[in-house]
Amino acid sequence: MLDSNQLIDGGARTDGGERRSGVGDRADRRRALIVAAYDRIANAGFEGLRTRDVAADVGVNVATLHYYFPTKEALIRGVVGHALRKFAATMPAEGSPAEQLRQHLTALRHLLKEEPRLCAVLGELTLRAPRDPVIASVLRGTDDPWHRMLGDLFRRGIADGCLDSRLDPDDAAALTISAIKGVSLPTTSPRQPERIDQTFRQLERWLFRD
Repeated sequence: MLDSNQLIDGGARTDGGERRSGVGDRADRRRALIVAAYDRIANAGFEGLRTRDVAADVGVNVATLHYYFPTKEALIRGVVGHALRKFAATMPAEGSPAEQLRQHLTALRHLLKEEPRLCAVLGELTLRAPRDPVIASVLRGTDDPWHRMLGDLFRRGIADGCLDSRLDPDDAAALTISAIKGVSLPTTSPRQPERIDQTFRQLERWLFRD
């Protein structure tokens, strides 16, 4: 779907107190800070994301956190990247366009139902993006590659005859993303798992000719 590694793994930095630590230790510390920030957003919303609290959750001071993530934007990118690893795993690398698309939708359905905390984090970021240019920039960098990937699958599926020829690839990609993002937003309804199933069933009925 997109290269979430670029959002997570690049440019780890350490302070002088960690110069004797191995690369693995530094990577573990960085991942721990990302997971702590992810948990803060999942549990308390974006208002609960305070760098001092994130540092305390991991047992470091805020200065150490800033060596790994010099700005809050960098930490948010890490959180988004952590979430996107889960989404990236839903896209199979092999198969026909229809097989890839069907597997992608099936895996996304299971992911949204089995990991409500992921929905909470992405929902918080999505709702805040219109009021926060930093978050908006981060999310645009993930939505656009996803749209291109789906559009390409739709084009190839139409050319192969396995998708409805009346579909417009870009429009279909936009609607698919909107439907998935909509059903993943936080809700107080106890029927959200059922709504997820309904949404994905209808997407499949609309997209596939069989």
